[in-house]
Amino acid sequence: MKLGCIQLQVAFGDVEKNYYRVDQLIREAVREGAEMIVLPEMWNTSYALKQLEGMADIDGNRTKAFLSKLAKELQVHIIGGSVATKKGDEFYNTMLIVDNKGDIISEYDKVHLFRLMDEHLYLSSGNTQNNFKLGEVDAAGVICYDIRFPEWLRLHAINGAKVIFVSAQWPTERIDHWKTLLQARAIENQCFIVAVNRTSRNLQNFNGQSMVIEPWGKILWTGKEDEELAIVDVDFSQVDEVRKRIPVYDDRRPELYDDVLKK
Repeated sequence: MKLGCIQLQVAFGDVEKNYYRVDQLIREAVREGAEMIVLPEMWNTSYALKQLEGMADIDGNRTKAFLSKLAKELQVHIIGGSVATKKGDEFYNTMLIVDNKGDIISEYDKVHLFRLMDEHLYLSSGNTQNNFKLGEVDAAGVICYDIRFPEWLRLHAINGAKVIFVSAQWPTERIDHWKTLLQARAIENQCFIVAVNRTSRNLQNFNGQSMVIEPWGKILWTGKEDEELAIVDVDFSQVDEVRKRIPVYDDRRPELYDDVLKK
């Protein structure tokens, strides 16, 4: 499977520019052979949280139509990163998953809101997980801060995910945490981690370093610091091989710790 990882330079508060650039890069990724494309977090508005009233996508309708059209036209699966949405009177950080027929197959509102960027002051949190199937691939998707909660990603892996997609706006000052956490999540869950960060060189400093990691923890690709489109070839069958070799899932003792995790 050829993955197109779009490490986008998100324009702060410039919705039209961001849609235009994503359209360009998705088309370029398909020309380069991508069968599945991954976008970063909050790519429509960036963290213009104080301006969401005039910028957020109402019920995600614009983004759904936009991604569905591209996916169907180009016959490509799209892990649509996340966009700022407005549902009723509340705002959300929403991930959309579109298959290569143009169907929306999953919609996920970020569960863990990041206080250091004031998400909890402007956004509402989701309450559901995000397992889905793209073609023959059992997958899941989470957003940025979610990776600091290993029990959340483990739940998705237990429910069948062989690859977990992570869309993010992870800042430069904590980029070492990003790399370590992603590698740990791949190893402990024995799955692929495909993590796409944004980049920028303005008041919000984000330096990319997107990653694709195998179930053994081997890093297949790390993004540079500027906008980048990478095509990464992955073999999802490796997951079954790793899980047979070290049967972590068979050796779990959930009776000892599942009740604790629920508290």
